[in-house]
Amino acid sequence: MLKGISPIIGAELLWVLEAMGHGDDLVLVDRNFPADSVARHTVSGKLVRLAGVDCPEAARAILGLYPLDSFVEAPIRRMEVVGEPETLLEVHQDVLAVAREMEGREIAMGSIERHAFYAAARKSYAVVQTTEARPYGCFLLKKGVIFD
Repeated sequence: MLKGISPIIGAELLWVLEAMGHGDDLVLVDRNFPADSVARHTVSGKLVRLAGVDCPEAARAILGLYPLDSFVEAPIRRMEVVGEPETLLEVHQDVLAVAREMEGREIAMGSIERHAFYAAARKSYAVVQTTEARPYGCFLLKKGVIFD
């Protein structure tokens, strides 16, 4: 246990967050995502499971340590609802609100078609799977730079 770090962030996730570089994507997903098979193809090959944690709770813990990229228009991309690409679900709104709060600035959220999301996730650094029950709770979080 470390001071100032959420107990959600275990040693494996802390290592992943520290090892990532500017522009790397972290995949944050719900319980339905094929996390194990996708994680095998990532840069690190790591799947970090967060049992009993939903996406907003995980985002809050991660974004307390992890800067979002300020050089891209949308440092968060969500999986689109099949057949409804413009639909912004409650889980999307919740994660976006957490990101804006943690970053202290306006954050844009982009979207990506489901199969394109799987492909992008395979090229990411690592996968973090929550037990989020709401569908489409799947996000790519692009790591930024710390300037201070």
